[in-house]
Amino acid sequence: MASLRVVRRMFCAAADTVAAPAPSSRWERLKKSKAGVWCRGLASDYKEACKEIFVGAWERPVKASAYLSLLGGAWACLYTKPDQSSFEAALLDCSGQLGLLSPWIRNATSDGHVQSLVKLQNDGRLRHISLGLLSLVYRADYNPDVTLYEAQCSNLSVPWRELPERILDVGFVGHWWILDSKMKDYDVNEGEFKHLPAHMQATSPPSVQEVEKSERLHKESWLALTMEDEEKDTNVVDRKQESVSEDSPVEALKQEQTQA
Repeated sequence: MASLRVVRRMFCAAADTVAAPAPSSRWERLKKSKAGVWCRGLASDYKEACKEIFVGAWERPVKASAYLSLLGGAWACLYTKPDQSSFEAALLDCSGQLGLLSPWIRNATSDGHVQSLVKLQNDGRLRHISLGLLSLVYRADYNPDVTLYEAQCSNLSVPWRELPERILDVGFVGHWWILDSKMKDYDVNEGEFKHLPAHMQATSPPSVQEVEKSERLHKESWLALTMEDEEKDTNVVDRKQESVSEDSPVEALKQEQTQA
C-alpha cells in the first residue's frame, strides 16, 4: 500500500508540472504588479482627458482660442520677465545717459530718481523678488551682510503689508516701467521755463499744414537758382542804384539850403 501511495504521488507531481504554465517574463510580471496597474490607469486617465480637450476645442472654438491666448500670453510674460541683472544694466544705462548731460540740462525728476536708486544700490539695500509673471524691486532697511541685530533678526524684518510702500520698480514684459517713465524727457530741465508766462511754458505740437510747409520750404532751400531768378535779382539791384543816383542831387540841394 505504501508503495502504491508513493507511485501515485509521483504521477500527480509529474502531471502538475506538465499542466503548470510556463513562467511569465519580467515585463509581464511588471505589468501585473501594483505599480504597473497604477501606471496603466494613470495613462488611461490622461488619454481620456486629452481626448476630451480636443473634442471640447472642436465643439467650442471661441472658448478654446481664448484659453490658448491666455496661456500664450502667460508664457510670453514668463519668458520676457526681467531679472535683477537687467535692472542693474538699465540703471547703469540711465545713469550714463544723465552723466553725459550738463547739470543745467538734466530733468530734476529723472536725476533725483536715478541718484536715489544708485545710492540704495551702493548701500546694498535694493532687493529683487520674482512673482511669476512680473518682478519687483523694493528697498530694504539694511544690507544683508550687516551683522547688526536689527538686520539679522527675522522677527524685526519688514512685514509684507509694508511692501507696497517700498516698491521702487515693476518689471513686466521686458521693461522696468517706473524707471522708463521717470526717464521720459530726461534732457529737458523744466526749471528753466518756470519764469515764463503760462502760455509759453506749454507748447502744442505743430499741425499737419505747418509740418508740410516747413518740409516744403526746407526742400526748396536746397534747390539751385535758375537764370530767370538771377536776372530778376540783378534788375532789382540796378533799379535801386538808379533811384539812389537820381535822388542824390536833390539831397545835395537840401543840404546846401539847410547850411545857408
